[in-house]
Amino acid sequence: MSYLSRPVLEAMGFKALGTNVLISDKANIYNADQIALGDNVRIDDFCVLSGKLSIGRNVHLAVFVNLAGGEEGVMMDDFSGLAYGCHVFTQSDDYSGRTMTNPTVPDEFKSETKARIVIGRHSIVGTSSIILPGVMLAEGTAVGAMTMVTKSTDPWSIYFGVPARKVKDRKKDLLELEARYLASENGALHA
Repeated sequence: MSYLSRPVLEAMGFKALGTNVLISDKANIYNADQIALGDNVRIDDFCVLSGKLSIGRNVHLAVFVNLAGGEEGVMMDDFSGLAYGCHVFTQSDDYSGRTMTNPTVPDEFKSETKARIVIGRHSIVGTSSIILPGVMLAEGTAVGAMTMVTKSTDPWSIYFGVPARKVKDRKKDLLELEARYLASENGALHA
């Protein structure tokens, strides 16, 4: 995988650009001026990022992720991630047949749901999962592969299915590892 150089990233005009940001040269970035990226972010091949996005530190977007922030925006907190082929949508057409659909139709003839999405700290979303408008993944949420998340989650819980349902609590052991990681990083800065 080839990553875009720092000068190329800076020329793209991101709203914010942290250190050690790795973006594949095969990713597609739209509306870079609406995208804020924290430190240690990695965005892999064939990802599509568009609209209003705020991505924290140590966030990973695996191959084929679609992160569509639209007008309302997606906020991914620190240490969160999306596995292969995940789709995150802040906007959705009305599929009932009461209105027209798709972006080629003027707004007056359609009805879209538009709502912000938050992916909390230490949340992980499994392969080929979908997150729909308005969902807030609470801190520590784990979403199993091929899950459709239509409602907000409880903290430190594991969800699976279509639609997503809580299957059990998630351990918080990783918080100790986070503290050690951040301490080692701060120690390296002061050495």
